Amino acid sequence: MHVEELSEERIDHRFKGLPPDAEGLTVGELAAERRSVFDGGFTTPVLTLSAPALEHNLAQLEEYSAKHGLAFAPHGKTSMAPQLFARQLDHGSWGITAATPSHVRVYRAFGVQRIFLANELVDAAALRWLSGELAADPDFRFVAYVDSVRGVELMDAALTHRVDVVVELGAPGARTGVRDEPAAHQVAEAVAAARHLRLVGVAGYEGELPDKTEETVTAWLRQLVALARELDARGRFAQADEIVLSAGGSAWFDSVAEVFSTVAADDFSRPVLKLLRSGAYVTHDDGHYRRITPFHGRVEGSLRPAFRLWAQVVSQPEPGLAVVNAGKRDVPYDLDLPEPQVVRTASGAERAATGMRVTRLADQHAFVALEEGARVEVGDWVGLGLSHPCTTFDKWQLIPLVEQDGTVVDFVRTFF
Repeated sequence: MHVEELSEERIDHRFKGLPPDAEGLTVGELAAERRSVFDGGFTTPVLTLSAPALEHNLAQLEEYSAKHGLAFAPHGKTSMAPQLFARQLDHGSWGITAATPSHVRVYRAFGVQRIFLANELVDAAALRWLSGELAADPDFRFVAYVDSVRGVELMDAALTHRVDVVVELGAPGARTGVRDEPAAHQVAEAVAAARHLRLVGVAGYEGELPDKTEETVTAWLRQLVALARELDARGRFAQADEIVLSAGGSAWFDSVAEVFSTVAADDFSRPVLKLLRSGAYVTHDDGHYRRITPFHGRVEGSLRPAFRLWAQVVSQPEPGLAVVNAGKRDVPYDLDLPEPQVVRTASGAERAATGMRVTRLADQHAFVALEEGARVEVGDWVGLGLSHPCTTFDKWQLIPLVEQDGTVVDFVRTFF
């Protein structure tokens, strides 16, 4: 498919929050009407994505990566939105990172030509499909993690086409990845003996270190670079065209840039692809990533929260409490509860949601504590800031893309 074809999909009951009177229109036809999310028939709750903030964030990481000599493969599992993949690629991304074989299939369905799978792939059915995909398209570049001899054996047994792999470095108590250098060399040796695998680098994810500080992240990144140098010195990348050195989420990309900047062109036997893989940057947020982004005081630049979920006050059953019609099915809650930011009245007047705080969520409701003096009425819309983009996108199949004044200019389709 081409992303342009998504505009031909028909609006119906599958897509929550959209105007009931838009039933039967195509996505493109509804977008062309440029309705307001506030008085254009949209129903609450409805998630919106800010067009200006989105464009700012895309440009910001493109500029940052280029400035620091990094290739960029943003993690697509954040959004699973091919339209956003296309925009990330238009903004200079090397490719798109995936987490599962299902992600890879979605990416390929929309023509993504470079995919970095940040996991070891041992599913035989997925490996057979991947072999066919690589055999059918010589221009398709695919790279995956390996972190165990057993995993290498399972991959090699199921594959019928050569696959490029990188040794994943982890840390004691972390998620996946080899725990030390001897284990890395064992995995590299197993790859060398495999028929269908080619070792092309090392990679990992500093965001899963048990103790994350600037010092521990920097030390781990230096260990990653040292492992790459040692493997290269032992001739493990002899079949590679370039050596992949990859790390970086949305919290420590400045540390990745700093450590990777120490890698000189003549340090290795082959050109080095320094690959950053941040994902949550694309929409940023009003919670977790707002606090931990390097742009929050560590380096020059900025990201803007692009999500706002509009819910409606449906009950004020007792003093000091308002209940709005958005809950666990609509908003993320794994990293902070939603944050009331603005109240919009029936007249269209807006004011800051001063003195309002979400205290808990039910499946379809949020409980909002009201401090003395906080003003809200049944029927008012409440704009919520959200924390953690990755668990926001997956709750919405079709997301209105809005201008600053709430005019809907497009819709973003997700595939979870």
